[in-house]
Amino acid sequence: MDYAQGEHVDISGIPVIDLTGIDAAPDRVGREIVAAAEGTGFFYIRNHGIPLVLIEEVLRVSAAFFAEPMERKQSVTVSAGHRGFIQLGQAKMATGARPDLKESFIWGLDEPGPDGIPPNRWPEFQPAMRPILTEYFERGNALGWSMLRAFAAALDLPHDTFIRTIDRPISRGSMIYYPPQPLEMGAEQFGVSSHTDYGCLTLLYQDSTGGLQVQGAKGAWIAATPIPGTFVVNVGDLLARWSNDRFRSTPHRVVNSSGRTRLSTALFIDPNRDTAITPVTRSGEAPHYDTVTCGDYLRSRLDATFAYRKEA
Repeated sequence: MDYAQGEHVDISGIPVIDLTGIDAAPDRVGREIVAAAEGTGFFYIRNHGIPLVLIEEVLRVSAAFFAEPMERKQSVTVSAGHRGFIQLGQAKMATGARPDLKESFIWGLDEPGPDGIPPNRWPEFQPAMRPILTEYFERGNALGWSMLRAFAAALDLPHDTFIRTIDRPISRGSMIYYPPQPLEMGAEQFGVSSHTDYGCLTLLYQDSTGGLQVQGAKGAWIAATPIPGTFVVNVGDLLARWSNDRFRSTPHRVVNSSGRTRLSTALFIDPNRDTAITPVTRSGEAPHYDTVTCGDYLRSRLDATFAYRKEA
């Protein structure tokens, strides 16, 4: 048996965008990210403003958490609000696929309230996680808002079109651990099987291991090789819907054929739960979708993906 294979192409297959000046000139940077969103749906970003030292701290606490014994990690098992530890076998991103070969830890806004924001499940045995991941979450959301302003500016829309309600975002963060994937598991086993992301934007920081593959326009799988200091950004289904399918939410997957552990951290950037997602259409274009709230849409997608929600 062999691993599922991806093409190794020149890095220009997935553009690298410099975010320098994004807040001062959102339309200029926006034109580049809109072109990427309409094309591959994926792009790298550099000069994004999130300190490398903070990113390294996130990877450090991630490695420490996943190295803990299973019984300790299970003390913060994922809650009904989708916060906490998800063990191997509890996520399957594609219908009919094998369960994903990964563990993850999910967190979000650290201010639960009557609007349905769930409490986080911070482990007492890793006290450093809370302040580090909270700062990372806040900085990642701010970066996401800047990019969404740039999207709107480049489309000649009011700059707050996609961020009118972000005071209580239902964005999520996910630390993800991929164990070495044995060759004998074959080409049908994935760290994460082929899927599209659910929300608006995903900001992914991957370690140097590699394994992320993006599906090109002609169906071939392209290896998204790690570039030090950059995030990989992709459009999710909700932003594709909001743009009336102008932006592309692209299938992607992970195959950890490295023989060693792989760590990544994903920030899923979304607005408030009750934000109305009404497709933004061009002149003469009919909307492809009805209006839906951000919370209702994401809840339906999570329910279809995670085993613990089916069991509940």
